[in-house]
Amino acid sequence: MNDETKQKINKRYERELDKGERFWPDTIFRDLIMSLGIFLLLILLASFVGIPVEPKADPSDTSYIPRPEWYFLFLFKFLALYGQLPLIGKIEWLATVLVPGVAIGILTLLPFIEKSPNRYYSKRILPISIMTIMVTGIVMLTLMSEVPTVAEDGSTLLGTLQTIVGIFIPVIAYVLFAFFKSNTRLMIWTTSLAALSMIIISGTVLALAPEKKAEETEVATTLVDQIFAGQDLYSIHCTECHGDDGSIAVIQGVEGLEGEKITPINSRDVLYTITDSAMAEVIAYGRPSSGMTPFGKTYGGELSKSEIDYIVVFMRYMWDDRFEVPQEALKPLFPPLAAGEVPSYDVHIQPIVKRYCISCHRAGKENNNYLMTTYEEILTTGDQAANNVIAGDEGSYLLQVIQEHAIMNPEKPGEELIGVMPPNRALKPNVVDVFFRWVMNGMPRTAVEAGALSTTPAATPTP
Repeated sequence: MNDETKQKINKRYERELDKGERFWPDTIFRDLIMSLGIFLLLILLASFVGIPVEPKADPSDTSYIPRPEWYFLFLFKFLALYGQLPLIGKIEWLATVLVPGVAIGILTLLPFIEKSPNRYYSKRILPISIMTIMVTGIVMLTLMSEVPTVAEDGSTLLGTLQTIVGIFIPVIAYVLFAFFKSNTRLMIWTTSLAALSMIIISGTVLALAPEKKAEETEVATTLVDQIFAGQDLYSIHCTECHGDDGSIAVIQGVEGLEGEKITPINSRDVLYTITDSAMAEVIAYGRPSSGMTPFGKTYGGELSKSEIDYIVVFMRYMWDDRFEVPQEALKPLFPPLAAGEVPSYDVHIQPIVKRYCISCHRAGKENNNYLMTTYEEILTTGDQAANNVIAGDEGSYLLQVIQEHAIMNPEKPGEELIGVMPPNRALKPNVVDVFFRWVMNGMPRTAVEAGALSTTPAATPTP
């Protein structure tokens, strides 16, 4: 910068200063107003928009794929694309250290590279061109961050197109800038064509990308939701040994643990002496010496940390008399039936099965291959599928065993083919009545189907 230019700049500065614009208090006041506006905007966003609630972090969940915040997604995608490059992609430090370092260095040195004192945009084509390509690349990589570089069928087309957008086009454009620095027209054309190409190719990638299946994760945020979630998990994983209310003292009907004596987990001996954290550790670690396998994912089980916490909350509030159960958590398992009303699977049978049956009748358990996790499984699975559930037949095996009538083996007199269900304790009469009415009236699935059948009095179980 020569002396003449410096004098012009100083004179312009003096003129602006004479207009009365001062750093204090004028500039500071405007900055404070702007900061207050941003602060209020953040409060409104946090209050009325918020962010989706996610489960607690679980280090044992190996299926979880960590992802950065949205403002780092472009770098996340760049590293993924860089890893696809042959030979060079093997040297990770080039992408993680050298390339970002060079980019930051260019931005830092840009004022020294472009020394023009002019502020008008037409006089500053080089820095505007560099930033146009960089910003376009960042936006396009962010938009494509969810698109895989390799398709499920092994195709690398999408990955190649993304690499062209995120690496090759910017590199070629910056190289051309070095040659066209003195030619403003060519630099503008290069910038325009490069940015337009990046946008078109990125749009093609997004159009060809496979539709992402949204995975919804239910998170219990309120105490009542946590109690219900814990009750469902307890019914699936714990009822088999401990019973639906935790009162079992001698295990029955569980292979390998038949006759094993245990302390009822709903007793004061357990609830008053074991803390929540200790209870969660017992569930997670299990007690192999007593036949209790680990349930925590870290130790080979099925439950995450949040799910174990829900079970502890359920046990504490439902069985510990020192805790007051919210009224909303005391709703009945299913709506009571009126005279002549026919129950449906969706409204009545499903919650009963979840509470009393799924703990044993699911995949991986000894259950004569009779699964009850869905409507179809109840009607079609099992070694005795033809006799388990028969519409209008009181002799259906399901109705017999829940009325404490074991099914005897016709080929081996005196031997039980199917024992009483559930093995630990008898079902309540109203639960048996629901099952009986359901089977005798054709096993309707929906409430609409059941309503159409409720015009005549339903059958009741024979003594």
